[in-house]
Amino acid sequence: MSNIVIVGAQWGDEGKGKIIDILAEKADYIVRFQGGNNAGHTVVIDGKEFIFHLLPSGILHKGKICVIGNGVVIDPKSLLDEIAFVRSKGIKIEGNLFISDEAHIIFPYHQRMDSLREREKRGKIGTTKRGIGPCYADKVSRSGIRVQELFDKDSFRDKLKINLKEKNKIFKCLYGNKGFSFDKIYNEYCGYGRQIKKYAANTTLLLNRALKNKKSILFEGAQGTLLDIDHGTYPYVTSSNATAGGACTGTGVGPNKIDKVIGVVKAYTTRVGEGPFPTEFGPELMQVIRNKGKEYGATTGRPRRCGWFDAVIARYSVMLNGIDEIVVTKLDVLDDLEKIKICVGYKYKGKIYKDFPTDMSLLKYSQPVYEECDGWLADTSVIETFSGLPDNAKKYINKLERLLLARVSMISIGSERKQLINRRHG
Repeated sequence: MSNIVIVGAQWGDEGKGKIIDILAEKADYIVRFQGGNNAGHTVVIDGKEFIFHLLPSGILHKGKICVIGNGVVIDPKSLLDEIAFVRSKGIKIEGNLFISDEAHIIFPYHQRMDSLREREKRGKIGTTKRGIGPCYADKVSRSGIRVQELFDKDSFRDKLKINLKEKNKIFKCLYGNKGFSFDKIYNEYCGYGRQIKKYAANTTLLLNRALKNKKSILFEGAQGTLLDIDHGTYPYVTSSNATAGGACTGTGVGPNKIDKVIGVVKAYTTRVGEGPFPTEFGPELMQVIRNKGKEYGATTGRPRRCGWFDAVIARYSVMLNGIDEIVVTKLDVLDDLEKIKICVGYKYKGKIYKDFPTDMSLLKYSQPVYEECDGWLADTSVIETFSGLPDNAKKYINKLERLLLARVSMISIGSERKQLINRRHG
């Protein structure tokens, strides 16, 4: 297997976890390269559901090396809880999991800052309040604390004191909020450091040595392209680079080592939180699709907003990520619809836009331009080959290929591993 990057090509929640789990079978290393425990990858095996927030989805495969890269921000309590859960299921962690010693650590003051900022904003972002954004902000302002510093008590003490002095002043003066106790956080996080030290490593060196030894790497992204901090629907985005380029900066692997980028899309569109969403359904259809597709956040449980497939944002994602193949998930959710719409442009002030706009006010106030397809009104969840799909379902997939200028290589028609049509093999 070659070195492959998996990215979401919409607003996240596209079903990447299942696809990563399937492709992990043939990979040697599976690497998470950005985001934090604000993301949730769901994998269903024999009816049992596993939800991962920080651990790479490949951890379910015996003998695979799983890596949390330097581009990830880590809540150590969340990570240790997840490790304990996986261990309780009889899955081996020791020797199979490595955590970048350069990854940044999320602290309680990040989480509180996240919550307070969201509370004070007029236009809310829809943050998960897990402290992800404030942690990345400290990273960029060069005041963050990295995994390796938890192992040096003196260095950790000095940095934490400086950070708490600043944060507590902000909490008190700006928000009228009580600050944090140094001793409580210091002792708690020294304890976390002792527990995660055995997993810490120079993962940049680890991965590049693996490449030198002809090992294959699967790069696992979180969130989706339209939530990318640079290229998404700013400011309604996440705080990291969820696009394919983040795989390089978030792991220390050079771009010339990437062989393929696979983009994952739903057969319709969803997004969580605030922000423009041109193809959003009305209340009645929203509830139907939400219930059938189980569209509730794996991390927060929040109901997802649902809408028709938006080919404008998906084609933008293909271009931006250099996507070679598309995976379409949840085709079966559309099985009962007589008519299915695809957005092919936006109408704003009498003008039709075929390309994704950088002006968010245009996106917010535009009207979607739709092309309508006939539904197939048949159960696709038990079909094993592309030729076995109803004709109208095949037409729908073929139309997506033409609109996105990329080949659909796999189609997921259910949550189980076996519910997958693999067009790579005919």
